[in-house]
Amino acid sequence: MRVKQYLRNQLPVIFIHVLGMLALALFLLANGNAVQTVLFILMVWLLVLLSYLVIVCCMQKTRLNKLLDMAEQLEERYLIPEIMAVPEKAAEQVFYQIMKMAEKSMIEKIGEIQRERKEYKEYIEQWIHEVKTPITAMKLLCENNRSSFTRELLAELENVQQFTEQALYYARSEHTEKDYSIREIQLSDVVHNAIADNKYLLRQSNMRITADNLEHCVYTDDKWIRFILNQLISNAVKYGTEQPALHFFTVRKQEHILLCIEDNGIGIPPGNLPRIFEKGFTGQNGRTGRNSTGIGLYLCKRLCDKLGIGLTAYSKEKGTTLTLSFPVNDFVTGVQN
Repeated sequence: MRVKQYLRNQLPVIFIHVLGMLALALFLLANGNAVQTVLFILMVWLLVLLSYLVIVCCMQKTRLNKLLDMAEQLEERYLIPEIMAVPEKAAEQVFYQIMKMAEKSMIEKIGEIQRERKEYKEYIEQWIHEVKTPITAMKLLCENNRSSFTRELLAELENVQQFTEQALYYARSEHTEKDYSIREIQLSDVVHNAIADNKYLLRQSNMRITADNLEHCVYTDDKWIRFILNQLISNAVKYGTEQPALHFFTVRKQEHILLCIEDNGIGIPPGNLPRIFEKGFTGQNGRTGRNSTGIGLYLCKRLCDKLGIGLTAYSKEKGTTLTLSFPVNDFVTGVQN
């Protein structure tokens, strides 16, 4: 609260007091009182008025600042009436009741939106599980009737399955703790499984796969890591060159195991590199007819953050390296040794 604003609000009170002082001065002078006596009375009145204005200003400023501090500490600031003291003045009580009504309306609206989101999320998850059945059936039909057409169709079905999995994991990414299981996994197993998930897509793109030094074990959820690797493999295919190659390898760096996925694709422009994990960011490469959605890397980063895994990207003129950093649990390692 500013002092100028406070004084402006108190102008009616000051004006009434000034009129009262003038009326009293005229009355006292008309009754033959000395000028010094009248001035003394007016000075006392003025001193009392100024003291009152200063004390009220300080009290209101302290109270309002405290209220602002409480509001800033609240995550849901529409709940401020719950921590406010009920005001004593009638005018302030009216505004307090208005705030309570607004709070109630906001809580009801938030509850309605949360229910709608929950129902929509449950529907999406159910739909994805249902659509997996015809996708699997089509893959079996194609595998039982091998031809150049069915091989191309199998690669496209893997793309469809990738998008359905992406939608499912996006819906679950808000509460990953309800759907993951941390255990010891062999990095070679999860990498080979991810390659198998994309075998037709990799075969169609003539991708050359190499893997080195994958004997390390880490503690994480293999299903979520497999999904993340599927997204990274899909990106490598999407942004590949005429002779695409993909290299998987691990490095032990201090207290972390680094799983690196290196390709020889078109690379990422330096100006786009800091933003590739932002939601919806497609960048320069995504605008060149590759149907980029800007969701894949964002979702990978979000899941890695939830799992406590680092995800970084390094790119040059040709090729990109994405690195998953798994922390080493010294306690578990010591017990095993």
